Amino acid sequence: MIFKIPLESYESGSKMLSLFLGPVTVILAVPLYKQLDLLRSHLFPILIGVTVGAITSIATVIILGKVMGLERVLLLSMAPKSITTPIGMELSKNIGGIQAITIVGIMITGITGAVAAPIICEVFRIKNRVAKGIGVGVSSHAVGTSKAIEMGEVEGAMSGLAIGLTGVATIIVLPMVLKVLYKFLI
Repeated sequence: MIFKIPLESYESGSKMLSLFLGPVTVILAVPLYKQLDLLRSHLFPILIGVTVGAITSIATVIILGKVMGLERVLLLSMAPKSITTPIGMELSKNIGGIQAITIVGIMITGITGAVAAPIICEVFRIKNRVAKGIGVGVSSHAVGTSKAIEMGEVEGAMSGLAIGLTGVATIIVLPMVLKVLYKFLI
């Protein structure tokens, strides 16, 4: 939309990336498997963190966007910005957003999160490796997870886990958040 690239061109250009999605998923699963005991011992806080993160992401973009005067369709397009592109595109379409804008929002979110994650962890003195990984994965999906992997094995594993959990959580909570904020969207 912004760069006047048709969705079809984006999809054809992303086929090569999609080809590698399966192997990358396996690569993310291996470190998580190594951290299975850590995952089990932190399961409840992880699930709460992912759910609150998904709700916060959606509500923040809608509230700030509305305050900035963005149109309803743009708010709906940006609501699924913190999840992977395939899930975000489908959710955007289902709620009346514009998929091309959703794609740009997802890309910007991932890049911003990857750049900001280490700085945020340092400024707020976040030392817990599980919390770092979950925070990065919830807020900035796969691009952020690449940074989390650089931060450490635990961070990378938890961030990889957060990608999938955030996708599922967003699918569940997005309709509820939109219903609560419906009057705000009008």
